[in-house]
Amino acid sequence: MYQYDAIDTQLVNERVAQFRDQVRRWKSGELTDDEFRPLRLQNGLYLQRHAPMLRIAVPYGMMNSTQLRKLALIARTYDKGYGHFTTRQNIQFNWPKIEDVPEILAHLAEVEMHAIQTSGNCIRNITTDQFAGIAADEVIDPRPLAEILRQWSTFHPEFSFLPRKFKIAISGTREDRALTWFHDIGLHLQERDGETGFRVLVGGGLGRTPIRGQILREFLPWQHLLTYCEAILRVYNLEGRRDNAYKARIKILVQALGIEAFAERVEAEWEQLKDGPATITQAEFERVAAHFGKPAYEAVVDFAPTAEKGFKNWLDRNTSAHQRPGYVALTLSLKKHGVAPGDISAEQMEIIADLADQYSFGELRISHEQNVILADVKQSDLPAIWKIARENGLATPNLGLLTGIICCPGGDFCDLANARSLPVASAIQERFDDLDYLFDIGDLELNISGCINACGHHHVGHIGVLGVDKNDAEFYQVTLGGRQGNQAQVGKVIGPAFSAAEMPDTIARIIDVYLAQRHADEVFIDTFDRIGITPFKEHVYAARTQVNKKQSLLEAA
Repeated sequence: MYQYDAIDTQLVNERVAQFRDQVRRWKSGELTDDEFRPLRLQNGLYLQRHAPMLRIAVPYGMMNSTQLRKLALIARTYDKGYGHFTTRQNIQFNWPKIEDVPEILAHLAEVEMHAIQTSGNCIRNITTDQFAGIAADEVIDPRPLAEILRQWSTFHPEFSFLPRKFKIAISGTREDRALTWFHDIGLHLQERDGETGFRVLVGGGLGRTPIRGQILREFLPWQHLLTYCEAILRVYNLEGRRDNAYKARIKILVQALGIEAFAERVEAEWEQLKDGPATITQAEFERVAAHFGKPAYEAVVDFAPTAEKGFKNWLDRNTSAHQRPGYVALTLSLKKHGVAPGDISAEQMEIIADLADQYSFGELRISHEQNVILADVKQSDLPAIWKIARENGLATPNLGLLTGIICCPGGDFCDLANARSLPVASAIQERFDDLDYLFDIGDLELNISGCINACGHHHVGHIGVLGVDKNDAEFYQVTLGGRQGNQAQVGKVIGPAFSAAEMPDTIARIIDVYLAQRHADEVFIDTFDRIGITPFKEHVYAARTQVNKKQSLLEAA
């Protein structure tokens, strides 16, 4: 993974000193709350419902064991002993004191980490596939170009005050696992006639107005990545709306202009930038790519897994194919029933750091699904890892299953949330706390967001749950048919919202329809595509009406 050079180190240390002084001035009254607000946001510091929240950058989801141990120290010293991994591959601490944040940033700088551009109207954390560099279906390793994008976008003076936040995702695999279709810019690495380049997508996003991105350019030679992104951002910076925060994202501009007119503006701007100083040279690519070489893989022995059911389930669900024979990518689940999805304790951080050192060359990854990946694990080491992971709540074999829920912190923490996400996730996990039944149901993605900002990516869940405010009460809207991947699309709302108490039964009724209607070997999303939304809608609301009638009769009696 990338290591800081002298310029990186100086830049991050100077930012720590700068923010330390800004906090001092705010505490002394030299800066008002309004003056301090943009300064703290530029350092990833939010004011949430109960306490400040600090979001720390994990560029393209990669981290080493030393960094994870530092996060454990921060969790113990400045928080309540845990952190929360997000769908943006970052980590958040929900309870730091503002006065302690400069010290936290200083700790992070010691291990080449920071919170720069994790908030604000700027280019946010560059994201990619959690299996980048080792995926069996990889065409091109996206990490060197993701790092070049990160370096280019950090403190870019022209793009520090955009109309709204801006997100870029890059994928180098045949199957998109980086949700590129729902980013402001999505990049698909590909090879054409012996040349490496990108399909460029623009104008995707979730939130209040979920829109699948559109193809802006079918093929862009890789050398022009920065200049072309700069052209896109210049058009957005000049023409994006600043009068309405809900209409300020680039997706609204693309929709307003139309993709053809937007493309014309971008191409005209690019003509002024093409082949300029920001063109990536082969030497620069090789300099960065040298940080992403293959580890010292060993010759492996034949692996014969035991017949133990729990171990076999874990292998089936939590390991992924690797480019190197005898190795796998192993997902350590942060979706144990009864624990908030994505939460990780300081103790678990240290255990994972030890596992990474012993079994995966000291490296780990964070996924969009809020789990942790050991990318380079010998198959013969899996029994030993399973034992440790199982003892420490990291081996739940529910990856891709109903209870492997993607979930934002919701109203328990976030000041923007309309409803609580975590209790609903917990109730659903409790209702389906039967692994045999979960395996029978098969692949099914459930995503929960506490508000329309969609930090839980509910729009693209096979089943999506959105918290809404209804007459000052918490209700939950359900969508079906969303998905990630190459065929990414937004789910469809099935009808009126449900109370929190109704949610486990609602999910159960949706599952009942699927199990009754599925053909052999069909997964949920295939059955949904074949029969449509109507059978689900009819069964869910008919059953709800019957329950309400029974309740009314009981109350009348």
